[in-house]
Amino acid sequence: MAENGKKKPLRPSKSLTQRQLDRFLTVIAEWKITAVEPVVGRVMLETADPFAVLIATILSLRTRDSVTDLAFTRLWKIASTPEDLARLSAEKIEEAIRPVGFFRNKARSIKETSRIIMERHGGKVPDEIEPLLDLPGVGRKTANLVLTEGFNKMGICVDTHVHRILNWWGYVRTRQPDETEQVLRRKLPKKWWIPVNALLVTFGQNVCGPVAPKCGQCPLARECPYPGKRA
Repeated sequence: MAENGKKKPLRPSKSLTQRQLDRFLTVIAEWKITAVEPVVGRVMLETADPFAVLIATILSLRTRDSVTDLAFTRLWKIASTPEDLARLSAEKIEEAIRPVGFFRNKARSIKETSRIIMERHGGKVPDEIEPLLDLPGVGRKTANLVLTEGFNKMGICVDTHVHRILNWWGYVRTRQPDETEQVLRRKLPKKWWIPVNALLVTFGQNVCGPVAPKCGQCPLARECPYPGKRA
């Protein structure tokens, strides 16, 4: 028991090797479980617009996909360019995107981000991570999603599932998703950079959940080093 009364997180007794991780990810990729289709991926397929991916990603933070989808559709009907969104009032944006989580903060971020894109980037979304991180409401997860989904450039998007599962496996030993991303940039082979997020989000939502992992259904259970696995 930790000094503050909280249980210490369970840590694997051994770390997953790169060879084992390659095999684990390959098994997940070939396993017949329902793939997650994030709103941002669908938006890119339908619009081929990095700006749409950026706005959809900002809306999606701490919000269910079904709610994000409705909010994005409503907003895009009234404004679908940085210029148009910069002209809208924050109140009008709030009305369109409600009830996404933190909709007031997101409305201000969307309006200010649109203004900055117009004034500093000629109306185009930057395709490098540092200028993306300078935009209001854009953290590393959002920036990497815009790079990978919007521009098909190399990046590593670390969802909470990715962070949790890779720690459970002992491939990383980190406290925060941003720290996990930095470790992965150093040690994860580039062939996995883009697909690792979709693979482990799908796996985490269907099998390796944070509260009640379905270890009895998992094809990796025998080799999994996580000490808290269930029968």
